[in-house]
Amino acid sequence: MKPVYERFIENPDFTKPDFVELIKCAEDPEAVRRLKEEAVRIREIYYGKKVFTRGLIEYTNYCKNDCYYCGIRKSNTNAKRYRLTEDEIMACCENGYELGFRTFVLQGGEDAYYTDDRMVAIIKKIKEAYPECALTLSIGEKSYESYKRFREAGADRYLLRHETANEEHYRKLHPEKMSLAVRKNCLYDLKKLGYQVGAGMMVGSPYQTTEDLAEDLVFLKELQPEMVGIGPFIPHHDTQFAKRTGRKCGDDTVFARCDPNPAAEGTSSGNDSTWDDGSAWKRERAAGRSQCRDAEPFSGENRKQYELYDNKICTGEEAAECRGCMGRRVASVGYELVTERGDAV
Repeated sequence: MKPVYERFIENPDFTKPDFVELIKCAEDPEAVRRLKEEAVRIREIYYGKKVFTRGLIEYTNYCKNDCYYCGIRKSNTNAKRYRLTEDEIMACCENGYELGFRTFVLQGGEDAYYTDDRMVAIIKKIKEAYPECALTLSIGEKSYESYKRFREAGADRYLLRHETANEEHYRKLHPEKMSLAVRKNCLYDLKKLGYQVGAGMMVGSPYQTTEDLAEDLVFLKELQPEMVGIGPFIPHHDTQFAKRTGRKCGDDTVFARCDPNPAAEGTSSGNDSTWDDGSAWKRERAAGRSQCRDAEPFSGENRKQYELYDNKICTGEEAAECRGCMGRRVASVGYELVTERGDAV
């Protein structure tokens, strides 16, 4: 019988037990080499050598939720809270546009100050000023009606990582009032409304098993999102998981074969590069992983305060310098940073 990774390359329609077996190949150098090779091949069919950037605007770090792993959870009294005004958000967009970003991402905690009316006004203002740019929201769980209003106002994409698809694992990472069923339902609502939808999970989070990761892959295969964020768990010093050890992830190569044409096989807020050991960009090329990179056009103290996890890179660099650095790193592994939206194909 062929090795499981060869069977996966031939036909990625795997079940949960199949994925469990496949994930266990992570320690097999030949399996990793073949999967990375296949991921690069598929990536280049759809996106060639292009790497797209997103202008990430972290406009609030207030949040009503208390996710146990998150640095901006509501019970973290050490977090220095902030909110950007509408004018500050527009200044971010202006700066980002001049730097070459053609996707803006409004990301923040679930902050009740930003009502649906406020968000609709901001969305419309951005889309009127930059109609050729994509606008992505990453603002948490909302009602179907709220998502509908944002979509009608001009929002193109929505990022909502499911974090884990296993109910038992979810309960160990979140307070009782939060619900995995609600989160999954939000993702299906977003799909119904025509958003380009992003889901995804942490790898190496506390209590996670190989079976949990396999369940994540099954869920993503069922959901068929346009974007997937697969990033490593990185502990934050003000959470109950502060002493947990994070880890780097390699499941992006599996997903690239499982669903070959999302706009970003592994979009995340600097997670992979936060392990800044000089080899991250080579890993990304090998994994066929990076169609999207985050860069924050807003320069200032607030970037340091939006701290979901520790040791986040590029919080002190000027945005122009950061983008220039990205361009050089991307070119060093044979790819090209482009000034395009980077939609799913």
